[in-house]
Amino acid sequence: MKLFNILARLALLLAFCVIVFGAYVRLSDAGLGCPDWPGCYGQVVVPETTEQINGEYQRQLEPEKAWKEMIHRYLASTLGFLIFTLSVLAWRNRDDPNQPVFIPLFLVALVVFQGMLGMWTVTLLLKPLVVTAHLMGGMTTLALLAWLVLTTRDRKILPMLSKESPVLWPMVFVALVFLVLQIFLGGWTSSNYAAMICPDFPTCQGRWWPAMDFKEAFTLWRGTGINYEYGVLKADARTAIHMTHRIGALITFVIIGLVSFLAMRSQLGTIRKAAFIVLCLLLVQVTLGISNIATGLSLPIAVAHNGVAALLLISLVNLLYRIKSTR
Repeated sequence: MKLFNILARLALLLAFCVIVFGAYVRLSDAGLGCPDWPGCYGQVVVPETTEQINGEYQRQLEPEKAWKEMIHRYLASTLGFLIFTLSVLAWRNRDDPNQPVFIPLFLVALVVFQGMLGMWTVTLLLKPLVVTAHLMGGMTTLALLAWLVLTTRDRKILPMLSKESPVLWPMVFVALVFLVLQIFLGGWTSSNYAAMICPDFPTCQGRWWPAMDFKEAFTLWRGTGINYEYGVLKADARTAIHMTHRIGALITFVIIGLVSFLAMRSQLGTIRKAAFIVLCLLLVQVTLGISNIATGLSLPIAVAHNGVAALLLISLVNLLYRIKSTR
């Protein structure tokens, strides 16, 4: 169990790195740096010159972008190996009542599906639904690994909170659901290149309610053969996506903020500390979101916005676990 927990911690750290680096790849427009999968221009490593490329590719070699994409694939493959190792250990130790088995096995299936989404991201030319699903799969992997780390560490005896836990647990769960929905909206905004359609804040294009096309904005499937790099939607549709993300951010901020405030009134110090971390990350995330607009989507700030979203997800999972452990 100790080895399992150590590997789970390593996998959690690596999953976070994969998510952050994946955001960096996407935001630096390197998602199609390698036009094929799983190799890059038919090779395991990025070719240095076009003369080293075997076959014909419609996309011209850009080594800097290609290396970003391949490093992301190397990290994701290493994460997949770690998760497979965790599943083997869990199955071998399945007779131990404290050993989680379902989550490690489910993670293997999820990572395989993530690999397929990574392939489709390239072959379907950055289709927004696939790119967003790939992000959600990564966040799900991160959350499940965080839960594994919490459930397999050295357990401490926690006092019962019969009056608080039955009330706080469903509230934190609802907050977690809203965060997941907001992460989906963030991925949809990014994959449709709608982040800077509103260059001002709190208004958008100088108005509180600009012209928007919600039908086009949330059409999930548009067929195949379309290159979605730099977006295909018109301004009204991108504005609808951006404004939906802003409204979702406000709702999510209120819900998570309220839940954090209530949890910070708990009699148990571990819950208060976990809630305080959630609240701090929430404030940082909102600040980064506004800074994205103020700086014209500065790459470091935009990547940090994705990274803090992942940390906020982990912190809510941690708060949920702390409350569940006292029920």
